Amino acid sequence: MVLDKLGESLRGALKKVANASNIDQKVIKELVKEIQRALLQADVNVKLTLSLTKEIERRALSEKPKPGMSMKAHVIQIIYDELVNILGEKKELEAKKQVIMMVGLYGNGKTTTCGKLARYFKKKGRKVGLIAADVHRPAAYDQLSQIGELVDIPVFGKPGEKKAPKVVREGLEHFNSSDIIIIDTSGRHSLEKDLIQEVTAITKVARPTEKILVMDATIGQQAGPQAKAFHDAVGVTSVIITKLDGSAKGGGAISAVSETGAPIVFIGTGEHIEDIEAFDPNRFISRLLGMGDIESLLETAAEAIDEDMAVETMQKIMSGKFTLIEMRDQMEMLANMGPLKKIMGMLPGATGQLSDDDLEKTQEKLRKFKVIMGSMTEEELMDPKIIKASRVKRIASGCGMTAKDVRELLSHYNISKKQMKGIMGNRKMRKQLQKQMKSGDMSQFGL
Repeated sequence: MVLDKLGESLRGALKKVANASNIDQKVIKELVKEIQRALLQADVNVKLTLSLTKEIERRALSEKPKPGMSMKAHVIQIIYDELVNILGEKKELEAKKQVIMMVGLYGNGKTTTCGKLARYFKKKGRKVGLIAADVHRPAAYDQLSQIGELVDIPVFGKPGEKKAPKVVREGLEHFNSSDIIIIDTSGRHSLEKDLIQEVTAITKVARPTEKILVMDATIGQQAGPQAKAFHDAVGVTSVIITKLDGSAKGGGAISAVSETGAPIVFIGTGEHIEDIEAFDPNRFISRLLGMGDIESLLETAAEAIDEDMAVETMQKIMSGKFTLIEMRDQMEMLANMGPLKKIMGMLPGATGQLSDDDLEKTQEKLRKFKVIMGSMTEEELMDPKIIKASRVKRIASGCGMTAKDVRELLSHYNISKKQMKGIMGNRKMRKQLQKQMKSGDMSQFGL
């Protein structure tokens, strides 16, 4: 879950509203102070924080709830609306023919983000090319080349050439037949005149459709001036925020969006090449406030899970067959969706129900179970009842686990089997499953 500390503070403030016996002026003013504290601690700009909370207070004290809506729900809706407003409108980066120029300082993850973005467009069926226009940083071309090789996307560069506009001009000619060209520009450790001059010169040569500012979520209050300087130089059209994982405050980078007027289009949520998410203000705030994000959960499932495998597994379960093989397949599909912490953040009300330590223990337990099942014979996987003491000992020895670990797996299997039997015994649920099976859409069940 991104911005853990900010989310935890905001959810704490909402709980006080939910638990209050009466929503009066005193409760609202206390709520506003808590939200101010949470935003400032997350490095959200002071001016923006005061403006936001003043509007929340004004609306909460003056607006009446809609018919059928309680005052508590009304106040929570106002908080949600105003938080969404500071992030701007949703903007989707279309997979159309275009040139994209990436700008930002050193260390903000610009080069890695170029690879992530290239992979994103490639998965949408577009022909992508990467231009290594960072002519100052040692090994910048090598780094982009390695990333390009990882995602199987060609990279153009001229090691030794010091004129970035020349590299870009030749790169554009080289990728003339490509649908999307992404330019990785140079950065600096701080804003310098020669950096601004260079990105301005590249803009004149490339005439990019998109000029994307890449900002590190940990940057803090320096984000505002940096965003303004780049915007004044090239006219930033979109923003990508990197390193927006649980440890990042993130407020500085988010509030800097107001300096450019450009919307956030993606957020980077980890170091791996696939750790990038298209940004949706409504979904982002829903997850931040613990309201979940079912749409993103279903999209993640659809992207990560093999539909044929999911349908086949569900057919076996519906026919009354639930062996360790079916349980292993379910675990594999869950693992493909990403870390449990990320999945829990998408479930309404699930955020904060389990500690990070509990989630890590569960993740480790699933990993152990997979290793143990890899040490079993086909016969044992098909009929776990035959696994007695001697087999438990052999399986444990074969996978480097303890007999206790093997028995824990078998216990988990028996519990899961009973749960599946209960689901299949529910006529309404069974009919719903059959309906989804016929349509071939298993997304409703996370498959």
